[in-house]
Amino acid sequence: MNEKKYLDAEALKKHLRYDQDTGLFIWISRTIGKVAGCLSKESGYVKIRINDVLYLAHRLAWLYVEGYWPEHEIDHINGVRNDNRRANLRHVTGTCNAQNTKIFETNTSGYPGVSWSKERRAWESKINISDKTIHLGRYHTPIDAALARYTFESQCPKRKCNRRSELAKAIKRAWPEFNTAQNY
Repeated sequence: MNEKKYLDAEALKKHLRYDQDTGLFIWISRTIGKVAGCLSKESGYVKIRINDVLYLAHRLAWLYVEGYWPEHEIDHINGVRNDNRRANLRHVTGTCNAQNTKIFETNTSGYPGVSWSKERRAWESKINISDKTIHLGRYHTPIDAALARYTFESQCPKRKCNRRSELAKAIKRAWPEFNTAQNY
């Protein structure tokens, strides 16, 4: 959907008021004072219909505050898709947004990019960059594999966009002394 042709910031502000601290939109043109939007059960995002066009609330929040439609994606920093507070939103590329995903439930290591190889009987560390998988080695323990990936991420300019990575959080949970000077 080319959302730009339907709505600009000025038109949006004629319909809704946005509270940056709560992330909520309030109607000022229809049911005045009522919270706008509904939570999509499928995606977890808040959607708002304006003039028969459905918009994602986090993209509307960006338009409302910044004054332009985001060229790329809007990432929810804390991973909560219906938390549309401005402080929780950032404009990022799709690659950067994908770095902020949660660890899958099927993950047995507890670290993103770390898995057990039955054939090699070792923990393997991998990372995807620009749709290419880079193998970072095999290790005796999952924490060693995670540290290898973390080291690669911290030195790779294409991975710098996610300072709150799930990998760093998982390493800190397993190893609290891990780089306490880091600001994650």
